Amino acid sequence: MAAPVNHLEERLRDADDPFTEIMPAAITLAMMLRHRTMAAWLRTEFAGYGEGVQLPPYRLDIPGHIVAKSPQYGWIPAPVDETQQREFAHLDINSGVKELEKICLSCKKGSGNQVAFSPEQLALVQSQINLKAQLAITVSREHYCRLLRMIRSAVYLWTMDLIELDACGEHNSFTEAERAQAAHLDDPERFWRRAMDEEDKLPIPDVRAAGFFERVFGRAG
Repeated sequence: MAAPVNHLEERLRDADDPFTEIMPAAITLAMMLRHRTMAAWLRTEFAGYGEGVQLPPYRLDIPGHIVAKSPQYGWIPAPVDETQQREFAHLDINSGVKELEKICLSCKKGSGNQVAFSPEQLALVQSQINLKAQLAITVSREHYCRLLRMIRSAVYLWTMDLIELDACGEHNSFTEAERAQAAHLDDPERFWRRAMDEEDKLPIPDVRAAGFFERVFGRAG
């Protein structure tokens, strides 16, 4: 059996291994190493951030497009100008990895996900564009996938630094010496900041596109 760090690193590079299923193994590894800060960050990323919680920068100001609900045509582009687009067509995403991956799998390539405005924001945007229709922000699948890839990249960079230290453990356990040697890596911000800079250069896969039947009926098994 591969050492837990090596096994996790291999899974992170595997496009067929859903991040939702990898995250519990990453949390377990962090706890085995007594990386409590890393474990807490992983748990929060997995489950999502609560309302009013300060989000990390990679979750802020995700761009989208304002759309309006037409009785005849469904969601169509809203009549907004560039200033209104810049002011209102972005949002902060606090959903956890499980929900984000579900969104990516339910969207076709080139499509997106509609996010409703809060009642207060909806009234403000409606007054700005003089339109009483239901409005939402469409965030493209690409932006959701990029967010997931960024988080997955941060975990990958953490595993690579552990491997470089040779803190790989045997039989799913670590010695006190290995834990002490890796203690300085209990710093998720260090890795997500690196991931923000390096994510496009890392061997981390995008969320695969689900087929029609999988989008409709869910993943088998």
